[in-house]
Amino acid sequence: MLTLARPASHSPPLSRSQTTFLAQQRLFYQNKQLELYAAREANRLTLRQLLFFGRSTSDAERLIKSANYVRTELPIRIAHRLRDMQKLPFIVVAQGEVAKVYELYWSAFEKFRRYPPITTTDENDAFCGFLTDILREHWAVIPNLSLGLSLASPHLSADVLDSFMRRMLISRISRRVLAEHHIALSRMHSGKTSTYPEPHVGIIFTALDVKRSLEKCANLLRNQGKGWPEIVVDGHVTTRFAYIKEHLEYILFELLKNAMQATALHHRGAPGLPPIRATVSSGANDVGVRISDQGGGLATVKTPSDLFSFSHLRNAARLDDSHIDALRSVSSSPLGMRATVDEQVGRWKQDLIDPDPEVQAGVGHTKIGIGLPMSNIFATYFGGSLELVTMNGWGTDVYLRLPKLGTNLETLEGSEL
Repeated sequence: MLTLARPASHSPPLSRSQTTFLAQQRLFYQNKQLELYAAREANRLTLRQLLFFGRSTSDAERLIKSANYVRTELPIRIAHRLRDMQKLPFIVVAQGEVAKVYELYWSAFEKFRRYPPITTTDENDAFCGFLTDILREHWAVIPNLSLGLSLASPHLSADVLDSFMRRMLISRISRRVLAEHHIALSRMHSGKTSTYPEPHVGIIFTALDVKRSLEKCANLLRNQGKGWPEIVVDGHVTTRFAYIKEHLEYILFELLKNAMQATALHHRGAPGLPPIRATVSSGANDVGVRISDQGGGLATVKTPSDLFSFSHLRNAARLDDSHIDALRSVSSSPLGMRATVDEQVGRWKQDLIDPDPEVQAGVGHTKIGIGLPMSNIFATYFGGSLELVTMNGWGTDVYLRLPKLGTNLETLEGSEL
């Protein structure tokens, strides 16, 4: 098993920051509270449970129960990830960006562990403010983790790196879902109006219109890129189901963006562009979306699933200078990265102030290499799947499948490396 240990005596001397970090870890290992929390299993939920319980939070007692569940559950999930990071080799976890994430998680763990029980709605309002602050503090987690692990990729096997990143990111999504869902339920309980026109409970939309989400993402993309192809939506176009809208639209936005960019680039200079076809299917248990493009396929990777990898052994672009520079830029920004559509559109609008030739041509924006891996994480969080099938020289089909009934438990994985 990999452990966090001081490098061997023949290794180069430790830097001052590494020495300080190592001293912090020695103190940390003596913390019995972490051992207690890390020994507990996460209480996984289904989408249906979140939806059912949310419908009952008009009762103040149920809302306070929800608050205390979030208060006691999140430190358990954070403790598991702290243990994960402790099992990485020293050279990885002492890397600047990974160390920043470690410190953020340790700070959040201590804050949640020490937070007193919530007993009134006023105390719940204060707790929601506390959750909002924690969420904001963690905006930099995704780019910092991606940058740190890209730089540390030569020190980890591809399987270990990808397994670690998957656990870190899917756990982050799960914590964010619990926090944001409770905040949204609290707003509904207090009578604050929502800007959403569709019916919803917390952050779950009870009749999410897949065709409308596809068209929304397509319009946003076409407004940002010049000369991008049309999107044709067909199939079971009246499909609606209960799901987290932000997750679905992030996935669709990323898939359509990749398809549109590939098509525009592959057919650059042609009098017209072939359309991208988005086909919706509604089965007994699943909702599916197939996105087909004629963007030339994926000749640069051995297998399409390598695009989900954070290892340079499976995806050589992880160590490209442009990729590293883009990650450094995002990780150093106070806005970080929240992995939402609105965030991307806002960043693109900022890009227009300082135009890039590829942006003006409609075939590029700053690429940090997180879109497809995050889409895969979002898709599999409640038991769905994301698959890519490519025909080199022609195009790519992407198959998204999401559970329709809401009975799948969160896909939280253990802490073993």
